[in-house]
Amino acid sequence: MNSEQTLTINEKKVSFTPGQTLLEVARENGIDIPTLCYLDRCEPTGSCRICLVEVKGARALVASCAMPAAPGMEVQTESEAVVKARRMVIELLLASGEHNCMTCEANGECKLQDLAYRYQVETIRFSRPMEYFPMESSNPLIIRDFSKCVLCGRCVQACNEIQVNLAISFGYRGARSKIVTKGDVPLEESDCVFCGECVGVCPVGALVEKKARYKGRPWEETKIKTTCSYCGVGCQVYLHVKDGQVLRVTGVEDGLPNLGSLCVKGKFGHEFIHSKERLTTPLIRQADGFRHATWDEALDYVAKRLKEIKEKDGPDSLAGLSSASVTNEENYLMQKLVRAGFGTNNVDHCARLCHASTVTGLATVFGSGAMTNSIAEIEDADVILVIGSNTTETHPVISTFVKRATLGKAKLIVADPRKITLTNFSEVWLRQRPGTDVALINGMINVILSEGLQDQAFIDDRTENFEDLKKAVAEYPPEKVEKITGVPAPDLIEAARIYAKAEKASILYAMGITQHTSGTDNVKALANLAMVTGNLGRPSTGVNPLRGQNNVQGACDMGALPNVYSGYQSVTDPAVKEKFEQAWGVSLPDQPGLTVVEITNAIDEGRIKGLYIMGENPLISDPDVNHVEQVLKKCEFLVVQDIFLTETARLADVVLPGTSFAEKEGTFTNTERRVSRVRQAVQPVGEARGDLEILNDLASRLGLSWTADTAEAVMAEIAALTPSYAGISYPRLEGNGLIWPCLDKDHPGTPILHVSQFTRGLGLFTPVEHREPAEPPSNDYPFTLTTGRILYQYHTGSMSRRCEPLDYLAPRCEVEINPADAAELSISDGDGVMVSSRRGEIVATARVTDIVPAKVIFIPFHYAEAAANRLTIAELDPVAKIPEFKVCAAKLEKVEEAETGEGEEAEASAQEA
Repeated sequence: MNSEQTLTINEKKVSFTPGQTLLEVARENGIDIPTLCYLDRCEPTGSCRICLVEVKGARALVASCAMPAAPGMEVQTESEAVVKARRMVIELLLASGEHNCMTCEANGECKLQDLAYRYQVETIRFSRPMEYFPMESSNPLIIRDFSKCVLCGRCVQACNEIQVNLAISFGYRGARSKIVTKGDVPLEESDCVFCGECVGVCPVGALVEKKARYKGRPWEETKIKTTCSYCGVGCQVYLHVKDGQVLRVTGVEDGLPNLGSLCVKGKFGHEFIHSKERLTTPLIRQADGFRHATWDEALDYVAKRLKEIKEKDGPDSLAGLSSASVTNEENYLMQKLVRAGFGTNNVDHCARLCHASTVTGLATVFGSGAMTNSIAEIEDADVILVIGSNTTETHPVISTFVKRATLGKAKLIVADPRKITLTNFSEVWLRQRPGTDVALINGMINVILSEGLQDQAFIDDRTENFEDLKKAVAEYPPEKVEKITGVPAPDLIEAARIYAKAEKASILYAMGITQHTSGTDNVKALANLAMVTGNLGRPSTGVNPLRGQNNVQGACDMGALPNVYSGYQSVTDPAVKEKFEQAWGVSLPDQPGLTVVEITNAIDEGRIKGLYIMGENPLISDPDVNHVEQVLKKCEFLVVQDIFLTETARLADVVLPGTSFAEKEGTFTNTERRVSRVRQAVQPVGEARGDLEILNDLASRLGLSWTADTAEAVMAEIAALTPSYAGISYPRLEGNGLIWPCLDKDHPGTPILHVSQFTRGLGLFTPVEHREPAEPPSNDYPFTLTTGRILYQYHTGSMSRRCEPLDYLAPRCEVEINPADAAELSISDGDGVMVSSRRGEIVATARVTDIVPAKVIFIPFHYAEAAANRLTIAELDPVAKIPEFKVCAAKLEKVEEAETGEGEEAEASAQEA
């Protein structure tokens, strides 16, 4: 064990731990040593020499960022020799480019400028030795001003060691040295993914955000700490506000889970907040369009119609859809409104379309349907199995933990039909046929048991039903699995051995596992794999579903599901029902309600007459949207509460304008179960109102007496009724939030689940069998269509497609087609193609690539004008009721035009309203 030792800095004796540098020791003791090139979490280079210090007995000044501390050292950080050297270094750096600290307007956060003032460097005696390079400003995100670059290397380290995108490096030599992309092409033509990490670490204004340039100096801005509203990572961000506008977004350096890192959407995808297309007043349908209404008129009308339907057709003729985009508090009130106000359990949200099988599968096996370990632990795993997750595009910040792990000791196994970016970092890539995950995972378990690699002690002490699992997986030897999945038997065996022999193995998965008719079985199979090897209840292990939207975990936690109240308390449990009846002062229904797809079918059948949708866009997100569109048009009364006139809102009878995450208070719960604060940074646009306020107002009109009228008060009610959130309160969420279960006001939270026992007691091995997808390819529809996300767009596009930087990077829907298939159909890259299924057709642009295997095509689901879900099938997992988005049969043909015009028509309609 390391023991503390001592040295002296500026006549002050300080302690240190062997392995620390002088810079780390000084900072730990509150002693300031200036730096320029040094970057936390990266290997120190000592290249800029700003951090020079004087060590007694040393022949020269030393770079404190790279010098290991040693016992008895005597260090001076501001001696005459040190100050003289620093001034010389600053003068040389200022001479290396166009640096005039008196007139520079780069971004107001120049460390070199600060150092020049601090050390009073007033003149520059040297001429610039370097060649001038033209400024690069061809993209709308980042400006590269090479005239200000001092070649400190921070951007290179940030790209290669923190984000591990490997997009930039040092290029050329001597006076022509510069930071370059591969081939020295512009950023938008390179491997850059515009995460903005380089911009955040640049100390001299050589890299700046294009749209934020000159708009405000740091001292003119107010920084509001909040939680990102995109994917389920839950990145902590600062919104920089001036004159009521969000100018830019930066990461919170010490904020968990992201430690300051962001992705392109979190960094540059904030323009939707102030979009001219934001809804600003309530709308009521009139003939074929809408008219503006007052809030009182709109809410009175909504309450009147809901009451009429309930009185005429009963409470189960009403339903509500909650949202993974809004806060915990708003989701809680929404499900409360449906249950207490409508009188039905017909409430659901889009988790049904992404991770319902996670909840059902993991709850069966473990007793809890959530990520078992924290994001930070991923980096310390020995082996990481990523299956059904294109992590670099869907959860970019989590992918940085995976990639950094592979730079160290970790081995990565990737199981995915597509050649995703992570395959470049993998030890083994298992390219299974879409829809064959159960066979693949059972095959891995077969190898593990056949070779005696299981953790028998864990199995004996912590689990039950192992013998039944053994019998089931015995039917999946590697040779048979190869025939089912297409994965070569040697690759399967290698992957199984790597996973089983690891001390700490972590499984990450996403919708590539869940969105199948066998989704629940896929999740159970992964749980079986983890239990067989004892990779649960310890750091850097576990089964870790990556949630898709910013608050899909929280929406589930809050009971926006048809069968449970908040905290997954069953609606059929008499004691639970009585608890909520007493708290809410109403009688509550005792039978589970309908799920998303079942609600659609019930409207079609005339059983549901009224539907209230908050923050959801089923006309893009649901399967077989041609059918959804027909059904919503038939709905007797449709209310949509949103921030934009979405495709779904355009069909509504009443549209209520809500607020974005930047305009409200509340909390989100991220994929690792971390509850974090959302803070208001700007005022709502126009007459838009917070979703919580709208729900409270409507509840009052429905005769409900609610007293929790602020987000903090609602959280107090949640904590009182929800055991897993019992210790959560706003004061306790300051800092880095809390990870549930948090059982009382003194509980620290629970980053790792199932440490000593599973939530259900013993882990339940659950044998599962391979089943083919519901709709295999045929002669008429010879391709397997799979859908998913891309890096530069998000969900149904309502936010991301209203941000110019994001739409610049991904302006159109592209269909990935294997080169062999493209050649057979005479399709070239960029051609227009029609993709058809038994449910509909769309026209999009061909992208010919080996990312997809032969006879498989991939379409992102973000584009309304080429909606992938016009093609997908509404076949459901029998347990989780999740649709099979990831597999259906399709056909392709070349067309002359790639533009359908539907997007333009939709846009015109939105602007007119």
